[in-house]
Amino acid sequence: MLNGIGGCTIAEAQCRLSYEEVQRWALYRKKRGSLHPGMRIERSTALLATLYANAHRGKGSPVKITDFMPHEEEPEITLKDAMKSWQ
Repeated sequence: MLNGIGGCTIAEAQCRLSYEEVQRWALYRKKRGSLHPGMRIERSTALLATLYANAHRGKGSPVKITDFMPHEEEPEITLKDAMKSWQ
């Protein structure tokens, strides 16, 4: 259960975590991503690869972090970003 947060089973977590604490963990995960160590390492290395690729690329569109994260889905494009791409 969430890397041991709240207990080993869902029933234990429901007994040990308050609703407010669950809300705080949800906000943390939304801001920082997965609690899975492998996914966090993947994101860290993808960030470094993105910085390197963008620093050494030629002309064209910049590389995105999700280009180096095979286990992460591409985020949905916002209306604002779509309007920029149409210009």
